[in-house]
Amino acid sequence: MLETRYRAARALPLGAVSRPVTSGSGLSVRPVGAESRFSLRARLGAGAAPKVGGLVLDAPINTVGTDGEVWIARLGPDEWLVGGPEADAELLQGRIHEALAGLPHSLVDVSHRNVGIDVSGRQAAAALNAGCPLDLSEAAFPPGSATRTLLGKAEIVLIRATAAPLYRVECWRSFSTYVHGFLNEAVFGVEGPAAH
Repeated sequence: MLETRYRAARALPLGAVSRPVTSGSGLSVRPVGAESRFSLRARLGAGAAPKVGGLVLDAPINTVGTDGEVWIARLGPDEWLVGGPEADAELLQGRIHEALAGLPHSLVDVSHRNVGIDVSGRQAAAALNAGCPLDLSEAAFPPGSATRTLLGKAEIVLIRATAAPLYRVECWRSFSTYVHGFLNEAVFGVEGPAAH
C-alpha cells in the first residue's frame, strides 16, 4: 500500500494532472514527471573519486552533472541530490552503492518527498528572481550550477544543468503547491497582463 502511494506521488507530483502554464513569449512553468531522487551523504576518501555512471562525485560544491537522464547535484562537502528516471530507481541506487563500496555513506530515497518544477524560457531567470535572492546571471549562475536557496518562503534546490534557459526547482512536496503558484504569479508579473 505504501509503495503504491509513493509511486502515485512520483507520477503526479502536484497531486493531480496539471497542464503546463505557458505564456505567449514561451516562458513556462511545468511540473516534472515521475523521477526517482536520492539524498546522498558520504565521506569521500583520498585517491580516485568514485563515479556513478559517467559522473564523478568530487565535482565542485554547488554544481550539477548530467549523464543522459541521470543528474547529480553536489550541495555540500558531504551532500548530493541525485535524480533519474523513476523506472531506473533500483538500478541507480545499486550504482551508487557500488561506487561507494567500502566508504561510509547514507543513501535515502526521497522520491516521495521531493517535487521538481521546470521553469523555462527567455525570461526564466527574471521569473525566478521574483522570489529568489540569487544573482542568476550567466556569470554568477552559469550552466552546471546547483544550490540550496529560497523561493518566497520555501526552501528549494535550484538547478541549471544546461546552457538553455531552463531551471529546475526542487522542493518538498508539502511546499509544492505554494512554489508552483508562486512561479505562476511570477510569470504573470514578469510579462504583465497583456501577455495573458
